[in-house]
Amino acid sequence: MMAASPSAAGGFSASGLSVRKSEEIESLIDLFSKTQYRAKEVTHRVEVIEKHCLELFARDYKYSVIQNSNGDVCGHYPRQIVFLEYECTDVEKDRFESTVQISKLQDLVNRSKLARCRGRFVCPVILYNGKHICRSSTLAGWGELYGRTGYNYIFSGGSDDMWTGSEEVPEDDGTVRNGDSQLFDKVRGHDIKLLRYLSVRYICDLMVENKKVKFGLNVTSSEKVDKAQRYADFTLLSVPYPGCEFFKDYKDRDYTAEGLVFNWNQDYVDAPLTIPVCFTQNLDIDWTQYQSWDLVEQTQNYLKLLLHIINSDDESGLLVHCISGWDRTPLFVSLLRLSLWADGAVHASLEPAEILYLTIAYDWFLFGHMLPDRLSKGEEIFFFCFNFLKHIVSEKFSVKKQRRKNSHFKDSDFTVEDLFQLKLRDRGSVTSLSSEFSLITEEVCGASSLNNDTVDLLSSQVQATSWRKGPTSSPQMVVWNKQNPVDEHLSHPLNEARSSSSSSSNQSEHGITRTGSSPLAVPGRRCPFLSERQARLESVREVFLAAYSSTVGLKSSAPSPSGAISGLLEQFARGVGLRGTNAIV
Repeated sequence: MMAASPSAAGGFSASGLSVRKSEEIESLIDLFSKTQYRAKEVTHRVEVIEKHCLELFARDYKYSVIQNSNGDVCGHYPRQIVFLEYECTDVEKDRFESTVQISKLQDLVNRSKLARCRGRFVCPVILYNGKHICRSSTLAGWGELYGRTGYNYIFSGGSDDMWTGSEEVPEDDGTVRNGDSQLFDKVRGHDIKLLRYLSVRYICDLMVENKKVKFGLNVTSSEKVDKAQRYADFTLLSVPYPGCEFFKDYKDRDYTAEGLVFNWNQDYVDAPLTIPVCFTQNLDIDWTQYQSWDLVEQTQNYLKLLLHIINSDDESGLLVHCISGWDRTPLFVSLLRLSLWADGAVHASLEPAEILYLTIAYDWFLFGHMLPDRLSKGEEIFFFCFNFLKHIVSEKFSVKKQRRKNSHFKDSDFTVEDLFQLKLRDRGSVTSLSSEFSLITEEVCGASSLNNDTVDLLSSQVQATSWRKGPTSSPQMVVWNKQNPVDEHLSHPLNEARSSSSSSSNQSEHGITRTGSSPLAVPGRRCPFLSERQARLESVREVFLAAYSSTVGLKSSAPSPSGAISGLLEQFARGVGLRGTNAIV
């Protein structure tokens, strides 16, 4: 068992510690962007990351470890897989006995690994109110299953103890099964035993296909199309979500998710949206319209669904998976972890930079996300995940039953910038910003709570957004345009810059450059009416974007006359004192 990480008091000032944590995240993203994790090829830098993850888990949990040395169980899972047992402080850790038979869990993992694509078995990753949120890949098809069992048979000297043991899946009454059915019974039977051991009841399948087909062959399957109905005792949800390829469209639209709609009419898309009535009735969402949702609304609604599921049952856990479990799966696992953390429901002692480090390192890097490959193809699902945090700051995503008090902005998605903008609109003018700004500052935040630098920053941001225009749709995309002024703050700053830069002049009447607020710029000091949830998520996003800009950077798909992206990143670098090491092209 790893000891908790040392106290921050060891000679570091608060600012110095913050700088160090930011540098750790930059180093992590830099390595991640160049290297895919493999359990058999671990360098010293990777060992440091592994150790730090264990230290961060130990801050709030008693845990055991599922051993995966040298990738013996799965080559692209962590070498030490954390099984969270219960929440506790460092002082309490020695007062309780372990709640799990780790040897039994290890055995179940070893036996069940062949049931799923690429051996990516059901793995618990988040503990919320005693319930496990798990991740995996989808079920393996017959081709992969036979290939892997044959490989194991040959390299184990002609015997495979994977199938030995006293517990077998019983045959139907006297029915003689063929070889395929017997093999699937055994393999998927062990998978089901693991799910039950982890008390998982709900399985959320993100695939847009019923089965993954390559070269005319079914290379994977899924629980929802298991012919023998082996998973009938579980509550299966089919929530089709676009794969990583779709996020090239996101990047090609200058990282703008608003108005970007997936093309559901493609031949390979055959998985319908299937959600039990008990969940659809309790959420104020028109699920029949899911094919018209843009990427923002779709991600928001799916996250609301997952949060509702884990809150609706006090005893049962949840499994989330896509095909391979290393693109869409970490997206939603990471959003779940961060959303629950922002409510104080998980990892209660971690600071924004620490929870960011943990979810990047553990949920993405150590579980095998192929960031170098995805970046080379422009499939920016990793960036989308953390930039998307601005869309889930509302209390609508909170698992707390008690809404925040003493604020008439209940369930509001408004940012500081929006509230200033609304005040300006109420006064009927956006041109007299200088004369109105100090009065509006007092009304919205209270002038005494803001220093001069923050006021100047807010002033420039509000002025910049006065020239906002709607997003420009790409002709290659299936796009659903929504015109909703209240949700205007959701439009991506990169898109704002692209729109504003098309103006004949880039200078305002007050000599301020008309660029949209950078996706990387979050005010360093926040107004007192902001909820704790919003402040926490904005802090995480701020740290991520600063680290990402100084390592990977945002890359435009084609040269833009406006130079919107490079201009925004340069503006951010000047504002926070950072300089990107990579050229932004």
